[in-house]
Parts: sequence; C-alpha cells; structure tokens
Amino acid sequence: MNRPLYTALFYLSLPVILLRLWWRGMKTPAYRQRWQERLGIFNAPPLDKPLWIHAVSVGETLAIVPLVKLIQARHPELPIVMTTMTPTGAERVEATFGDAVTHLYCPYDLPCALKRFMKKVNPRACVIVETELWPNLVNSCHEQNVPVLVANARLSERSAKGYARFGKMAEQMLKQVTKVAVQNTTDGQRFLDLGLPAAALDVTGSIKFDVSAPEGSERLALALRQLWGDDRPVLIGASTHDGEEIALLELFQSLQTKYPELMLVLVPRHPERFDAVAEMVKASGLKLARRSLGQQPGEQTQVYLGDTMGELMKLLAAADLAFVGGSLIERGGHNPLEPAVLGKPVIMGPHYFNFQLICDSLHKAGGLSVVKSSDELLTTVDQLLSSSEQAQTQGKKGYAFVKENQGALEKLYALTDSVCLKR
Repeated sequence: MNRPLYTALFYLSLPVILLRLWWRGMKTPAYRQRWQERLGIFNAPPLDKPLWIHAVSVGETLAIVPLVKLIQARHPELPIVMTTMTPTGAERVEATFGDAVTHLYCPYDLPCALKRFMKKVNPRACVIVETELWPNLVNSCHEQNVPVLVANARLSERSAKGYARFGKMAEQMLKQVTKVAVQNTTDGQRFLDLGLPAAALDVTGSIKFDVSAPEGSERLALALRQLWGDDRPVLIGASTHDGEEIALLELFQSLQTKYPELMLVLVPRHPERFDAVAEMVKASGLKLARRSLGQQPGEQTQVYLGDTMGELMKLLAAADLAFVGGSLIERGGHNPLEPAVLGKPVIMGPHYFNFQLICDSLHKAGGLSVVKSSDELLTTVDQLLSSSEQAQTQGKKGYAFVKENQGALEKLYALTDSVCLKR
C-alpha cells in the first residue's frame, strides 16, 4: 500500500471513525469533548515555536514525564505542546503539568487536519513517544522541515510484523524520521529491518528505568498500612484488564482460609471500568472500599479499589506483592519496573510482549515471577505469602536490577537537545 491509497481509505473511513468516537463517548463523555481538535480545529494561545510532544495515552505520558520535566528545568522559556489520543492521557498531562504545557488532542492522520494543526502550532520539532508513528504526520513534519524524534522507542515483534504489512509506505515513513532513540538493540534491529537508515538509530536505553518513588509515597504507604492493619498481607493487582480482576478475586477467595487477613487492592487500567469492577467485587460477596469515594479501608476491608488517577505508585508502595496486569490476557503487559523500584516482588502472566526485554531481564535477575495461568498465579502468590524471606529477596533483586540500568534519561535528553532544541 502507498500513502495516497492509505490516505484515501482513511478519508473514506472518517465517518465511521467519528461515529465510533461518539459511541465511546456514551461510556466516557470526555471522548465527545474537544472532538474538533482531532480534525485540527481549535483555538489555542499563540506560541513561539513550541516543542511538540506526542504521547498516545496514559502509559506513554507517564513514560515521558521525566524528560519533559528535565527540558522544562533546563529550558524554562521553551513552550511545550503535548498531544494525546485519549482523554485519560489528557487528564494525566493536565494533572502533571497544569498550565505549564498546552494540551491538545492529536489530529487524525489526514493531510487537511495535520495542515491546520501545523499552521496553528508551528512546532520547532516533534517528539513521538515510543512507537506512535503515522505516515501523514511524519510526512507533514518532513515537508515543513520539522525534525521528528521517536523517543524511548520500542518495537515488539508483533508490531514490527504489523508495520511490515505496509511495506514501502513504512520504509518511506522511517526514512523521513530524523532520529529513533531506541530502548535496546533488539528493537533497534527491527526498525532497521523495516527501512530505518542506520544513521538515524541511537540506542539510549529505556527511560522507564529512571523511575523513582514519588514524593510522599512512603508517608502515604505508612498511613494506609495503619488503616489496613500493619501486619496483614496485601496483594495489589496493578493496571488490570477485563478478565484479570475476576481471576484475582477467585485467587483471593481461594487463599482466604490460609490467609484470613489477606487484602486485595485492585487498580484497573482504564477508568471507565471502575464502576464495573466495583460491581464485580460486590457480586463476589467481599467487603469493598473505594478510594474515589473517600471510603477508608479498615481491618475488615477485603478489597480496596484504587479507582483514582495518578496514585498507582503510592498504592504499590503500600502493598507487599504486586501483580502487573495486561499479562494474563493478550494485552502485552504493563511496566513492571514501577513496583520493582519500590522493592516489591513482581508477578506477571505470560503475555508481556510490550515489555519483552525488560521482563525477560527482570525475570533473569530474579525480580519477576512469570506465571502461565491463573492456577500458577495462585501457587506463586501462596509461595511468596508463606515465605517473607523469599518475597524480600525477590524484591531486593528487582530493586537492584532497576538501579543498575538507570541513566537513559540523560542520554535521551542529550539527543533531544541536539535534534530538537538547538535550532
């Protein structure tokens, strides 16, 4: 497929795309708000050659926060525009940066929408987080001499096969990218195989390793533990998806006889599922407390629902064991380094292809337990609960692994400075 054909098909699909956006707004009204921005129609204050950073959703936004804050600290005069595709990503940008950055929804990959966006924003450069690559977006930047840096880039084997289906169009797009700052050599080779020029590739490592416990997390963890009960064991299901909460609830009920004081903390990945998960817990007959309602979990609370945004690390800090979601089902998993840097033993299912190298390395280092099924998850949680020494050892190994691999942030900043800022 070539880019003109791709563009024509995208234009033909636009009514369906907008109807789907409207339908998603039935469950999540924020999808219906500011929808014109997705067509490049918006009113924004005039900015002087801002840096444009695109992070598709929450995960990518959280990943790029350290780099954005470093840029702000060293270039306080530089205006920054951040775009996302999802309302949850927008909420995270606004909660993290407030008025310090301008948030917009990224325009659809249509020349007319991108032309309006580029004319109004007039960016000095574009930083794309991880692998949110769109042919017309990259081409629009190329035509206007706007450098494109793909930061903290990763490319799973599955994603590489997806891009390969577009053949020449993917190759042409990659030849228009200025630099790809890739997390590891394996993913870097996949970019090269797709047509990225070797001179455009830099291996900077993953800035996900440059994670740290947020300020106040230790204090909040202590306060939560006092509410929950200092000595009771706590298992957290972090960034869970549909199908994983029910597996964790069944696991919890299976362990109740042996560990009557056990508490389960559930933090669903998507906020639109918070109410459904709450109903699921109630249907199981377990005693529930919801953080969003200000319900204080006490010693009788069995399940605590972390149905707020931006507090995952704080809740992880208060737990003893961490299961990282999106991995029992085929979603590719989420970041295991957040609990690992807090010294928590981490457990994941077999589907972690979004973090393949990180998870394989963390597992090899002894900081991650990988289970193939819900039954294996039950066995592993039981083992870690019954042996505090084993749990502590695994947590220490995970923490050491994260610390040994930190330093990518400075490398990525240096590359961003040379490609995007010194213009």
